Amino acid sequence: MLEAKKGQISPLQSGNIVKCIITGNTGKSIDITAGVVDVSYYESILSNTVTATLTIVDTGAVKPGSNKQIESPGGILDLLPVRGGERVDLEIEDATPESDSGSSTIKVELYVNRVRNASPDSLKNIYFLDLCSAESLSNELSRVVKRYQGKISTNVSSIVKDVLKSKKTVNVDPTALDYNFYGNSRKPFYVCTWLASKAVPDVSIGNAAGYLFYQDRDSFNFRSVDKLLEQSASKRMIYTGSVGLKDGYDAPIYDYDIERDIDLHQNLSLGTYRNQSTYYDPFSFNYNVIDYGSNQQKGKVKTAGRFYSADLVNKNFTAGPSRLMTSVMDIGYNPPGDTPEEQLKYVKDNPGQSNFDANRSTVQSIMRYNQLFTIVTNITIPGMFEIRAGQMIYCAFPEQKAGGTDEINKKTEGKYLVAHVCHKLTADNTVTSLGLVRDSYGKE
Repeated sequence: MLEAKKGQISPLQSGNIVKCIITGNTGKSIDITAGVVDVSYYESILSNTVTATLTIVDTGAVKPGSNKQIESPGGILDLLPVRGGERVDLEIEDATPESDSGSSTIKVELYVNRVRNASPDSLKNIYFLDLCSAESLSNELSRVVKRYQGKISTNVSSIVKDVLKSKKTVNVDPTALDYNFYGNSRKPFYVCTWLASKAVPDVSIGNAAGYLFYQDRDSFNFRSVDKLLEQSASKRMIYTGSVGLKDGYDAPIYDYDIERDIDLHQNLSLGTYRNQSTYYDPFSFNYNVIDYGSNQQKGKVKTAGRFYSADLVNKNFTAGPSRLMTSVMDIGYNPPGDTPEEQLKYVKDNPGQSNFDANRSTVQSIMRYNQLFTIVTNITIPGMFEIRAGQMIYCAFPEQKAGGTDEINKKTEGKYLVAHVCHKLTADNTVTSLGLVRDSYGKE
């Protein structure tokens, strides 16, 4: 086995459950670290919340900071008791050597969402604790009710902090177009995700629409797809078919599978290559038809690789729009202004002005989302807890040749966006499973 260098990780190493303390709704806390035999922690760019699942072998508990065993006829579930909403302070670490690029420890405060599959007997009780963030539960109790105007990015930050009452940092890529809307008593997560589809980064109006709203262990993120793909690779991975690690790479890929390459039928039905939108103007009784194709985005948006996937498709199937959409423009609705007088003046000065310039965002965002998931690859690597959803990593896969080869496949090599993360820690090993996506082939 090759020796791990600084920032690298050798395969087949196990991490450690540093702490797992559960605090009941009465304020009583117990340390269940010794009873946790399996931890799975999840993040995703398609999820508004982080989650975790603990596998518990309940043989009793101890008070935090002591070794004194607490006896309970019903085990931990009845000792607190655990009935939902209990705080769990969880800290786990992987086996990564000292690294300058990030923390190898996950330290989170989560809450019990569900207890399932309990199998009690006279000696022990085995069950699973499904955990979620506090904001995931608060979202069910909160509603967005007021009127918002101005930049979408500013309003998303306001909703997370003022409505959801989250103390977490909100990482936001500034948006360009103004949009005025009413909350209509919808939940914060719903509103922020809805706004993401309307957002356009302030540096590329008209081509790079499309945002993602998701949570990682430390923050909420309202990020442009273009900005995510623009990141440098935080880690370099390679599949060699052995436990060895080549110079220049941070970790080996244990195994990988290509979940999806190009699904032409699905991409056509979603309008990934070309779509047509008809916008009806109720003010003038006119309509506007916009035919938008991926060729109009080429060179104007950031891609993960060099070869644009749309260029490789048979042109006979991308010559015309494959998806037709219709929309009614909200002209005269909810104009800017804090008072009725200001709003009336704006309408008089800007007759026929729509509240939202949909033709500069909607068609692009639909296409952008679908393009992002053109290629889906799943990999398993040694546990590297510093990897988060929304990061870019660099992967190298072997060329497929008879008899095997050490050559790298130039089409699949390159940067991938981490869409889904599962950090899994057991008594035997620690692994990280990643769902990777990209919109193109080859290196940049």
